[in-house]
Amino acid sequence: MLIDTHSHIYSEEFDADRAETIARAKTVGVSHIVLPNIDMSSIERLSALAHSDTNFFYVANGLHPTSVNANYKTELNDIFTDATFALLPNVVAIGEIGMDLYWDDTYQKEQKEVLDFQLEYAREKKLPVIIHCRNAFAQIIDVMSARDRSGLIGVFHCFSEDYKSAKCVVDMGFYIGVGGVLTYKKSILPDVVSKIPLTSILLETDSPYLAPVPHRGKRNEPSFVACVAEKLSQIIGRDYDDVCDVTSANAKKLFDLI
Repeated sequence: MLIDTHSHIYSEEFDADRAETIARAKTVGVSHIVLPNIDMSSIERLSALAHSDTNFFYVANGLHPTSVNANYKTELNDIFTDATFALLPNVVAIGEIGMDLYWDDTYQKEQKEVLDFQLEYAREKKLPVIIHCRNAFAQIIDVMSARDRSGLIGVFHCFSEDYKSAKCVVDMGFYIGVGGVLTYKKSILPDVVSKIPLTSILLETDSPYLAPVPHRGKRNEPSFVACVAEKLSQIIGRDYDDVCDVTSANAKKLFDLI
C-alpha cells in the first residue's frame, strides 16, 4: 500500500485523463491521496474531485504562500469560513501553507502573518499542517518558534533542506515529505533520508510537478510515488514493501486516515 500525501490532480493539467491517472495510481497500490488547496480559485475543482471518491481522496484546506498578495486578508477570510469548509469532504489538514521567497519576497511580511494565522487555526482545530517551504526555512522556523506550538504537528512537504534542518523538523515532531527530488542526480536528499528514521518520512508526488526519474521532465502523477518508494528503499537498505508499509502508517497517523 502507498499513500500520496501531496497531489494537485484536481488541476487543469489532468483534465484530459484524470480518470486514467487515478486508475494508474490504484494499479501500483496507491490507497489514498491527500489533495492540498492553493487558494479560493482552486476550491471548486478540489471539492469536485474529493467528492468523486471519499474513500480515496482526503483534503487539506489553506492558502498557499505564493497566493499571498495585497488582497491576502480577503482571500484568507474567504478560505477560512464555515461555508468554504462545508464544500470540502474529508478535511484532514490545513495546507498547503508556509513561505516561498524563491521568486519574490515582496510580500514576506504578509506571508509570515498568513502563516501564523493558519498555524494557530490548525492548533485550535487540532489539525496537522502541510508546510510549503522554498528559500524560507529560517523564516518559517522563526514564525513557528514565536508562538505556542503545543499540539501542533505536520509535515514539511517537498523537503529540500540539509540534514541539520531535517533534524530540526524531526525534533519538533514533524514529518519530512519526500518526493521526486529524491531521485535526482544532484539531490542532497539521499544523504538526509539515510540519517533520519523511516518513521519520520512521508511519500508524496506534488503532482503535476517534480516528476521522479525515469519520468523527470514529464507531468508528474500519483502512480509515480512508487518510484520514490523504490528509490528510498535502495538508499536506506530496506525492503520496498516495508518502506511502503511504514510510510503509509506514518501518513495514517498524521492525518488520522481511516
